[in-house]
Amino acid sequence: MIYCVEDDGAIRELMVYTLRASGFQAAGFENAADFWRAMGEGEKPELIMLDLMLPDEDGIEILKKLRGYAVTAKLPVILATAKGTEYDKVIGLDLGADDYLAKPFGMMEMVSRIRAVLRRTAPEAAPGLLTCGALEMNEISHQVRVDGAPVELTLKEYALLRLLLQNPGRVFTRENLLQSVWDSDFVGETRTVDVHIATLRTKLGPAAGCIRTVRGVGYRLEERA
Repeated sequence: MIYCVEDDGAIRELMVYTLRASGFQAAGFENAADFWRAMGEGEKPELIMLDLMLPDEDGIEILKKLRGYAVTAKLPVILATAKGTEYDKVIGLDLGADDYLAKPFGMMEMVSRIRAVLRRTAPEAAPGLLTCGALEMNEISHQVRVDGAPVELTLKEYALLRLLLQNPGRVFTRENLLQSVWDSDFVGETRTVDVHIATLRTKLGPAAGCIRTVRGVGYRLEERA
């Protein structure tokens, strides 16, 4: 979940729309009061896009409070500001902002910066451990768990899931998956892949959302569930 705190309605809607179209969950807030209410009652965000100029409490004050609370001290924050002075950027970075974007900025640049910050701030996985949200695969013990509960997979299901986990964000065609997971001389239809994906999703239950269908192409693993 990405929170966008921006008082300009048109910009805020475009940010949220772009993020959702890029595979993220996103919510927008026009002022600090709505933002703090969501922080207390709603889903906790993975990153905050924070405008410096807000009608009630400015972005710098919000950033100070976030860094002052233990639960949000390391929450990634990207500042967005129309101010042109270097001073504001320096103050924000000194207070612990992870990056900044000067308005006007492109939506694709915003998505790229968000992904870069999320990669940089993501906790390091243990050796041999592949994860996506509540889904974990231990390549050493060959165990798969969802929310800590073991999931029993066939050899092909395991190999298919492992390939996707090893390549988050990459789109695989059905032909790619057949060649990689099944023997090179396997003779069969691409429907075989669809059947295995369907059973894999059923077994993964709530973590099945990690595996996304790319219409007309194949499948990919969400970079962040």
